[in-house]
Amino acid sequence: MERIECSTTEFIKVMSDKLSHGLLLTSIGQNGKPNVMTIGWGLQGILWRKPVFMVAVRHSRYTHKLLEETGNFTVNIPRGDMGKVIDYCGTVSGRDHDKIVELGLKTRIGKMVKAPIIEDCIINYECKTIGKAEIGSMLLDNDVISSCYPKGDNHTVYYGEILATYSTKDVITRL
Repeated sequence: MERIECSTTEFIKVMSDKLSHGLLLTSIGQNGKPNVMTIGWGLQGILWRKPVFMVAVRHSRYTHKLLEETGNFTVNIPRGDMGKVIDYCGTVSGRDHDKIVELGLKTRIGKMVKAPIIEDCIINYECKTIGKAEIGSMLLDNDVISSCYPKGDNHTVYYGEILATYSTKDVITRL
């Protein structure tokens, strides 16, 4: 399907609605092998006078290693019929599986980053890490620590400057 470059801010509402079901984050390591994982936390906005997509990735995830190696990623907003893809990418590790191949996802390398975009998705953001913050227990309420980090597997928040945004033509015409 034809992809059109478009404004980042057009899709904040679409992204927010889809986030509750899961988004797909792709990354690529120094070995050149891409990975995709489901994310349930993300935030898009303006930070440091730049369009930014913030994603939280646990230290234990394979994606964390890849983001540390290359610092670039894409965030992909799935179509409504991609529930099985979202579930699979959220339960299977890229250390042991090539989820992109196993799921038959259509990808292409981004124009601005090496991590691929997923063409099966309705919106894609290409991001370059411009900052990161470790989520440590000293910054969090005790209820958050006990419910989200009982084993100490904290997140790193990656601040990705959005370098390019794409969507399918049908999504743009519905806005």
